[in-house]
Amino acid sequence: MPLGRDVVLLAHDANGVAALYKPAGLLSHPNAGGDEHRALLRAPYDLQRECYELSSPEAGVTGEGQVVTKQPAKKSSAGKARLWLLNRLDSATSGVLLVCHTEGLAESIRREFRNRSVHKTYVALVFGKPAQPSALWRDRLSVEKRGGQIRTQATRSGALSAECRVRVLRSGALHGVAGHKALSLLQLEPLTGRSHQLRVQCARRGLPIVGDATYGDFAANRAFAKTHGTKRLFLHSLETRFDYTWRDANYSFAATAPLPEAFGALL
Repeated sequence: MPLGRDVVLLAHDANGVAALYKPAGLLSHPNAGGDEHRALLRAPYDLQRECYELSSPEAGVTGEGQVVTKQPAKKSSAGKARLWLLNRLDSATSGVLLVCHTEGLAESIRREFRNRSVHKTYVALVFGKPAQPSALWRDRLSVEKRGGQIRTQATRSGALSAECRVRVLRSGALHGVAGHKALSLLQLEPLTGRSHQLRVQCARRGLPIVGDATYGDFAANRAFAKTHGTKRLFLHSLETRFDYTWRDANYSFAATAPLPEAFGALL
């Protein structure tokens, strides 16, 4: 069963945990019928159980883009092989996505996410330049669904805490985009995992992520796209690493998705 368009295996271990590179524009999973062609895997997805249903009991990755690992995908009691999705990225965001072959292990690793034990590093290209080379951002967020879409706001009365460590990797002058005189490449390490957290926290500080069509500077996005010929959201999940316990043994897992060339070429 083929991987989605331009999806690449980044790393895997003997327990069946694997990291895949998701390009910008692909869904982490299909949301409705007909979405399979633009999802991480070209396979049916069980929204309730949060897993892909594979057409073959053997899974792996070959040079031809077939899903493979060192061990077969685990069959359910109904005989279907499944691949469990461990985290998600917005369709416009590129980078590391995690999957595994065992339901019990999937629950264990998802628990690490809930306990904030998973270390994630993102890189974002933003309009503007932060006042400090590094900082710890703290906000209160409210998240709601509007017409089936998630929308997040930073408000004093927000029920959810949001924290992120920020470091400026480099900054440079920007010309031809009204209202912005600089571009900056930021390293973002979220300590919480709220929906759209990084996009909202950047925008709140006058540092909208380039190409953000929901929380960004729409006029600046249009001017930037016209000048540079690119319309993507410049947010990338660079690295994910964590420790986990499985069958009374301890393991470490880490994966890095190289930064897309467009990020460095623009600054």
